[in-house]
Amino acid sequence: MSLTDISEETKRRRTFAIISHPDAGKTTLTEKFLLYSGQVSEAGSVKAKKGGKSARSDWMTMEQDRGISIASTVLQFTYQGNVINLLDTPGHRDFSEDTYRVLAAVDAAIMVLDAAKGIEAQTLKLFEVCKARNMPILTFINKWDRPSLDPLELMDQIEEAIGVQTTPITWPVGPGGEFEGVINRKTNHFIRFTRTSRGATAAPEDPIDLKTATGLEGEYFTKALEEVMLLDEIGATHDHELFLAGETSPLFVGSALTNFGVRDLLEAVIHLAPAPTSREGEDGSIRKIDDPFSAFVFKVQANMDPSHRDRVAFMRINSGHFERGMQVTHHRLNKPFSTKFATSMFGSERDTVDEGYPGDVLGLVNANDLRIGDTLYAGEAIAFPPIPRFEPELFWSARPTDVSKTKQFRKGLNQLDEEGVVQVLRDLDAPTASPVLGAVGQMQFEVFSHRLEHEFGAKVEMNPTSWVVARRTNDDTAQKIRELRGTRVLGSLDGTLFALFDSTGRLMRTINDNPEWVLERVVETAG
Repeated sequence: MSLTDISEETKRRRTFAIISHPDAGKTTLTEKFLLYSGQVSEAGSVKAKKGGKSARSDWMTMEQDRGISIASTVLQFTYQGNVINLLDTPGHRDFSEDTYRVLAAVDAAIMVLDAAKGIEAQTLKLFEVCKARNMPILTFINKWDRPSLDPLELMDQIEEAIGVQTTPITWPVGPGGEFEGVINRKTNHFIRFTRTSRGATAAPEDPIDLKTATGLEGEYFTKALEEVMLLDEIGATHDHELFLAGETSPLFVGSALTNFGVRDLLEAVIHLAPAPTSREGEDGSIRKIDDPFSAFVFKVQANMDPSHRDRVAFMRINSGHFERGMQVTHHRLNKPFSTKFATSMFGSERDTVDEGYPGDVLGLVNANDLRIGDTLYAGEAIAFPPIPRFEPELFWSARPTDVSKTKQFRKGLNQLDEEGVVQVLRDLDAPTASPVLGAVGQMQFEVFSHRLEHEFGAKVEMNPTSWVVARRTNDDTAQKIRELRGTRVLGSLDGTLFALFDSTGRLMRTINDNPEWVLERVVETAG
């Protein structure tokens, strides 16, 4: 494979995540991207590649029962000759750690907002993470066919919340609920809002140049034109360099349910979102896209196919040409690793894949030695920066209700810890002591309990502990923390030490009395 071929293939890749608050329409938008790309013949049913089964972004039974996304999902497909690696993320704050891991593996993100709600506090952390990474963000204001906030107010809200200036590409004609269409500022056309039956097929689009539309449309159009002129005057226009730097965000308006505005957004992914570029290693070295193969694991998922009870490690390729079966080096274990069982992912569906390029997200099946954050490489050694786990905010205990299921319980405990469903915090000085389960949100415990029972056959009893707050620490501080009352030091799977406190007051007193001690937040996003 020549360097030119690798470069050309990389230019065709777009790897991005969709993030949003629950119910903002993220999963609906994901499905409509599949509709417009030809992966779905009719919205609501994903066309199986080999007939028979259907695939969907929310593949887990618990997701389908509750109607929410619980785990991030990879969907790889083609559009206009480009290879799209779309990562659909959980919207709920309780699963923000999973979303954080996904954001480490993408080059851009689409932020989906409900037109009536804007940025909601529950998921502000996700958007702050994007900003902290200077990640290019495309903004899609969804549900404009329903009552909404004022569009200028929404722009102000986004800038105040995450410090990103929006630069509208499409602008609504008519308030939410009285939606007449959009003005496309890039093409200077008016596209009238149309509905399709149940949103099952692509929305008809009949662009009209603005001069012609001025003679045909009414007061809402006139008002929208005035607002567009205002946007021009204040400089709210797309600047590609500022967008790539994460300082501005192209804004689109539409209705994913009725398919209106979906094509404009998908076109923006192709024409505005960046292709994969060089990646920095943990030591500051640069891995260029045409260097030998390298990748890192950002997600591990077991039992996606319940009939096989397998385990899939998702890797993002950062450089070089990947060929199935190639021998690479597992950096953490410093030993050879075979990539024989490599697959492309489409929700829970998978196809064996023979090759991949920078930006591609592929699954390695039954790669039991791989953990989140691991680096694989060929040629010169490299390790990509680790993916930190959030400090837990809730702390529970768990035990099997049937002691005869202890073996299954331990197996499930270890697997779900490796996946990051919860953090299993263990006393490194007392390996046989009962672990403490840490989570960002209550629903993580519900997923943990549900999957232990239904995938590993171990029903569990769970109870809150006395611990209320944790901070990352180091060995020196840990020795001193152990001497204090109302504290405990436990370690996570990746070796991170956490100091647990039985009250926030005790934590604050400890910090104030000992400013030189290491008691850190894992992921700082605000500011």
